[in-house]
Amino acid sequence: MTREEKSQVIEELTAQLADNANIYLTDISGLNAGTTSDLRRACFKSDIQLAVVKNTLLEKAMEASDRDFGDLPSILKGNTSVMYSETGNAPAKVIKAFRKKSEKPLLKGAFIEEAVYLGDENLDMLVDIKSKEELIGEIVGLLQSPAKNVISALKSGGGTIAGIIKTLSEKSE
Repeated sequence: MTREEKSQVIEELTAQLADNANIYLTDISGLNAGTTSDLRRACFKSDIQLAVVKNTLLEKAMEASDRDFGDLPSILKGNTSVMYSETGNAPAKVIKAFRKKSEKPLLKGAFIEEAVYLGDENLDMLVDIKSKEELIGEIVGLLQSPAKNVISALKSGGGTIAGIIKTLSEKSE
């Protein structure tokens, strides 16, 4: 690979790192071609980009990036593949599901919404991280709950004013 090609790859990696808020670094060494193809297919179904990269080029791209990747460059040893995702927990779910059939991929580290996670022991915690959409859905559900209670109380009284007042007074006690 020429110096120009390397600088082009570093620029592309830097752009990918800037465009994605959720980045997982994994080790998929030892997977045969069929298993690797299955992993790529699982990633594609979950809207995850999977790319195998050279550690030195990824490290230079991290240094060139505006983000603070903390200790993530220190784990760039051996084979490294990068997973980019819009959802913070999607790659962790794919890795965990894939591990039911194989011992790989191993999680080296992750960069999720400005937080750095190092090591495979964080996989279960990363699976449980809720996405922005899930959190908004929970908040909307919590906000709707009191309104639903009032509406059901109004409907249960039979629609008459006396019934409504009676139901509301019983609910408040």
